[in-house]
Amino acid sequence: MAPASFWNSSKTVCVMDASGHLGSALVHRLLRRGYTVHAAVYSHDEVQRYKRQSTEKEDLRVFHSDPLDYHSILDALKGCCALFYSFELPSDHPTYDEFIGELEVRAAHNVLEACAQTDTIDKVIFTSSATAVVWKEHDEGHASDVDERNWSDVNFCKKFKLWHGLSKTVAEKTAWALAMDREVNMVSINAGLLMYPNLSIKDPYLLGAAEMFKDGVLVTVDLEFLIDAHICVFEDVTSYGRYLCFNGIINCNDDVVKLAKMLLPSSSSQDMFNDDSVHQQRISNGKLRKLMVDFESGLQVTSKD
Repeated sequence: MAPASFWNSSKTVCVMDASGHLGSALVHRLLRRGYTVHAAVYSHDEVQRYKRQSTEKEDLRVFHSDPLDYHSILDALKGCCALFYSFELPSDHPTYDEFIGELEVRAAHNVLEACAQTDTIDKVIFTSSATAVVWKEHDEGHASDVDERNWSDVNFCKKFKLWHGLSKTVAEKTAWALAMDREVNMVSINAGLLMYPNLSIKDPYLLGAAEMFKDGVLVTVDLEFLIDAHICVFEDVTSYGRYLCFNGIINCNDDVVKLAKMLLPSSSSQDMFNDDSVHQQRISNGKLRKLMVDFESGLQVTSKD
């Protein structure tokens, strides 16, 4: 847990994109914890929605930022000590393919370059995915254990058209390369499948889900836990590198049935992956669990002394 001296209610942070499930929830949690928040959103409709909220909150500022427009990113980052960055799919292109992969990589490059040019930025919390960790070739029946030290194999992802894993892997590697070259303090959160209302079977994370299930690496994360993880790695000065983030594992038939009912509520199917065996968990989030042992997710109370 970060020392008490870390807390400063005047600290300003940026959340980009602030319109997604994670981004919007992060904005509200950070405001409750006493931060001033720059909410950077891509959609003009979302800008208007946030502006209606900002009239009631002096510590919330709204920016229209295009991840492909370097100068709009700089505007949102001005005066901020940290950036929480996550890539959201464009509303007119709601699935992953080669085009979106190129877009995500360019966006990651622009964002890290802008952070390098912003003197006040002390830390970047880069949201990636467990799909940037789990995909690789392995000997039949000999899948090895994985943690945040592993990277998905780009050629493997291309071969099997695992576009989500490919995009997340290349974008995160691009961000890390630039962060190291420009000496930007960056930490990444490699999140499992985000569980939220109306989660769809078409969620791009689920491409290859049956294979992840059999390999014991199909993991999920609740929104509140994911938010806690982001704030913890930001506030804890000892955080570094990558962190696999999940609080659920799907590796037996009961788990599959629960997920199937969520994804296909109108379906009577009870065997989403047609596999009733139990698969050994082969993925670890031990590094994150250790960091979060003493983390307090509630509202921070600052001393009046």
